[in-house]
Amino acid sequence: MSILFVLLTFLLIITVTYFRRPTEEMQMQPEAPRPRTAPVMAKLAGFEIPTGYSFHPGHTWVADEGHQNARVGMDSFAAQLFGKIDRIETVELNRWVRQGQKLWTVTHNGTSVDMLSPIEGVVVSLNHQVIKNPSSVGSDPYKDGWVCVVKSPDMHTNMKNLIQGPLVAPWMQNTLNRLGALASQYTPAMAQDGGMPVSGLLSQMDPATQERIVREFFLT
Repeated sequence: MSILFVLLTFLLIITVTYFRRPTEEMQMQPEAPRPRTAPVMAKLAGFEIPTGYSFHPGHTWVADEGHQNARVGMDSFAAQLFGKIDRIETVELNRWVRQGQKLWTVTHNGTSVDMLSPIEGVVVSLNHQVIKNPSSVGSDPYKDGWVCVVKSPDMHTNMKNLIQGPLVAPWMQNTLNRLGALASQYTPAMAQDGGMPVSGLLSQMDPATQERIVREFFLT
């Protein structure tokens, strides 16, 4: 009788463990990012800059969403330089990326450019609307044009390597000055109101100049 009781108890424990496992695994899943709200834009030195965002020198941005979630996209300079984007290909979900490592690839007019991650962590969410319709990056790079969310346990340390606050506007201005120096023959049509390059400027340049610009501004 006692042996039967032990066996029944053992089976009960196995059953309870089996049915509890899915719940526990669900609790291990990364938290979904919060719904996206429009950033507060500030006009500094002629540039519309989202407050609270940090920028990688390779022209990607990161916004702290809380709970170690970092939303990531490309900045308005990159979006304008590309103009119409044909395709965006991201790294796969649950991939660990390092700061400065390729996070997605933009294809524009037959030219593919790797964009670098501004932060280190695990890719936990992709913006499938942007992947299906890459043109939304150009129309709204800082809100609906985000590309992915990275779970970054060491976000605070990563942020120290990025361009933030009052340094953003001078960095943007310096970027435009460097672009003008590299593409001086296009200077009359280089910029539009707001300081950004005219949309699709990259495609107007010869292949050698395109390669120099990609290496200079996207660090790849």
